[in-house]
Amino acid sequence: MALVVLLVLLLPYHTAHKARSQKCSVHEDLLPILHGFFQPGDFVIGQIAAHIHFFHETPTFQDQPKQMLKVEKIASFAVDATKIHPYIQNNEIADCTSDEHICYYLAKMTYKATLNLLSTQHDFFPNFKCDSLKNLLAVIGGLVSATSVNMAHILSIYKIPQLTYGSFSTVQDNKMQFPSLYQMVPNEAYQYLGVVRLFQHFRWTWIGLMAMDDDYGDRFLQAVVPLLSQNKICYSFILRTPKAMFMEELLEPLISLQEKVDSLMESKANVYFVLGEPPTLNLMRTILSTSLLGKVWIVTSQWDFDSLNPETMSIINVLHGAISFAVHSSQPPGFQTFLQTVKPFWQRQDGFIQDFWEQVFVCSLNDSKKSDSGRICTGEEKLESLPGTWFEMSMTGHSYNVYNAAYAVAHALQFMYTFRFKHRKLVEGGREAIHPVEPWQLHHFLRGICFTNSAGDTVHFNEDGELVEGFDVTNWVTFSNGSFIRVKVGRLDPQAPQGQELIVNDDQIVWHRNFNQTLPRSVCNEGCHPGYSKQKKEREPFCCYDCVPCPEGMISEQRDMDACVECPHDHYSNKHQSHCIPKSIIYLSYKEPLGITLAILAIALFLITTLVFGIFIKHKNTPIVKANNRSLTYVILTSLLLCFLCSLFFIGQPDKITCLLRQTIFGIVFSVALSSVLAKTITVVLAFMSTHPGSRMRKWMGKKMANSIVLSFSCIQAAICTLWLSTYPPFPDMDMESLHGVIIVECNEGSAVMFYCVLGYMGLLAIISFTVAFLARKLPDSFNEAKHITFSMLVFCSVWLSFVPTYVSIKGKSMVAVEIFSILASSAGLLCCIFSPKCYIILLRPEVNSKEQLIRKK
Repeated sequence: MALVVLLVLLLPYHTAHKARSQKCSVHEDLLPILHGFFQPGDFVIGQIAAHIHFFHETPTFQDQPKQMLKVEKIASFAVDATKIHPYIQNNEIADCTSDEHICYYLAKMTYKATLNLLSTQHDFFPNFKCDSLKNLLAVIGGLVSATSVNMAHILSIYKIPQLTYGSFSTVQDNKMQFPSLYQMVPNEAYQYLGVVRLFQHFRWTWIGLMAMDDDYGDRFLQAVVPLLSQNKICYSFILRTPKAMFMEELLEPLISLQEKVDSLMESKANVYFVLGEPPTLNLMRTILSTSLLGKVWIVTSQWDFDSLNPETMSIINVLHGAISFAVHSSQPPGFQTFLQTVKPFWQRQDGFIQDFWEQVFVCSLNDSKKSDSGRICTGEEKLESLPGTWFEMSMTGHSYNVYNAAYAVAHALQFMYTFRFKHRKLVEGGREAIHPVEPWQLHHFLRGICFTNSAGDTVHFNEDGELVEGFDVTNWVTFSNGSFIRVKVGRLDPQAPQGQELIVNDDQIVWHRNFNQTLPRSVCNEGCHPGYSKQKKEREPFCCYDCVPCPEGMISEQRDMDACVECPHDHYSNKHQSHCIPKSIIYLSYKEPLGITLAILAIALFLITTLVFGIFIKHKNTPIVKANNRSLTYVILTSLLLCFLCSLFFIGQPDKITCLLRQTIFGIVFSVALSSVLAKTITVVLAFMSTHPGSRMRKWMGKKMANSIVLSFSCIQAAICTLWLSTYPPFPDMDMESLHGVIIVECNEGSAVMFYCVLGYMGLLAIISFTVAFLARKLPDSFNEAKHITFSMLVFCSVWLSFVPTYVSIKGKSMVAVEIFSILASSAGLLCCIFSPKCYIILLRPEVNSKEQLIRKK
């Protein structure tokens, strides 16, 4: 491309060099500019506007290029707004007039149009002064990125300011390459951010992407695809539309594109984000008119209905409900009045207006050239009667950019004269002489330009030469007669805080008729309900996922959560795994039936033991009470009383004191009882052995031996409990994990080893007592307690052997209830097995309670 430009610039120079001393000869222009408009003045602002579709067949090199042109006129209108000096209120300067060339959507033709601006008025000799030049000050254009680039390649050589009003993403990558270019639109990256914010606002995560199959489309995808991924948005497909080429070569790409579009009909994506320039829409219009109906189209500011002509209006229903990001625009005062004055004979030399008039009103301005309808244009036709897709009476974003561009150049020129040219010379007629101005001199003033236009908007550029402005979010509402309106439904402010850039009024948006005015959904699959989390599908984008229920103890409170979260320790998940519920606190309480039952049972046994104790005290002098050491009997009864009472320590909310006392007191008291039983059993054995003549066992008989047994075995248990309390004492604790949905308030034993040592020592005493009693059960004594002690120890061992596995296997208040029951059962076993036979004799068989019966042998 650079080589072509170089040849275009050098060949005319070579021709002119031969005729240095001659006038420039007139020659036939093989590729003429079909439409142009020039109004002479002191300074000229050039404009290149792409308003005509230009195709040509594959070159055969047998015909001249102009004979191969295929031109399709379009229903668009360029308004002459460059006669601007009356609008500058103070220090009016010379006329700034226009030189407008109507160019083609084939961007290569822009080179010719740009070079034509640099040539003389009637001849095409760029870079050579054959005659008076047009005194070109700046150039406005173009709408399409490729057009803007081609213009910039040439204008940057001459340092002529170029104010582009359309897309120009190339300059964002290399600012140094085009220092003479100013963008009348904000940075395109802001639009992409706004579209992402729009997707997030409506929760659209599964969208389709469309872009031209060219460098501009590549840059679009390179910028948008990572941005979508960073914001958890996926694309269902990427459709590349063919770029403009020879007409014969378009057929195959369009057929291939139609096949791709047909396959996309099965996609779940209801939202399509399209990088749109007018050629994109022109190439896709025949396909869109039959496919992809009922979708939400998100388009950039370059899209416009101006690219449609009356014969291609079938696309209008497809774009109903589309959302567009348009450069902010306002309506300058007097604009409507100005449009009403436009007539086909308004500017005779402006052939495009006449072609436009004949096309949209289907009439002819030339009597000798009849239109298809046979009508002759009267010139009084009204522009406001045209559908909006042919002509809009309000100023659109692109027109507003051109309007501001012309004003920016005029203000820059005014500032230059104000600050640099204070001395003016008067020429003939008293008119001030205009100092010559070179285009490059405007750059300093354009970079710092800041003014308020007639619509009340502030216009200024940033350090990169981009307009500092936001975007309007517009909703396209179309009608069956071909008309449409743009409804502003929001605003994109790039300077707003992060996350607050986009403001959208949902209630004002009109969706496509297929959605019945409900918010369209565009997701790969329906979202996961609360209680479920997303699980990625194999070989699918992250937006496509399965929904799996949350595990036990975990929840998801919102839709489409990536992972379930654990409930706090003092909460648990509800049945649907969607909320955390506070756990209830449980312990064996006096207020619940189980606690009340056990407390009543403990008190009842305490009272029964007290009654037995009273009976024994009352009949303390009877032989049966005095037999086998009356003092040990009192110790056993006292221990049993304390055992029944200490079970009450296990009922109620545990605190530090109860946790320290309940196990240790129970262990020591029960050990005293078992030691007393053991001492009583040993006393029985010694008493029998001492009856033999000459037995040495008599010296062991007496209270000292029994007291020594009780104290020694009890002290061992007391030592174990003291060691336990001094090392790892029990403490109140909350068990949040053992039972679902509850917090168990319990006494943590501190050291499980010490706890089982206490139980184990009591078991050892019980086994020893059981063994001794079992061996002495058949001694010939009417009041032999050995066999009763044997049964009591059998009950005791049975209770506590069943207690250990049960205690380990259950949790919560049931575990405490089991321990209380074991204490009561084992104590009641001792009470019943040892003392019930004696009470029976004392109360019901007093005749047996005599000394004769005591010493009687079987």
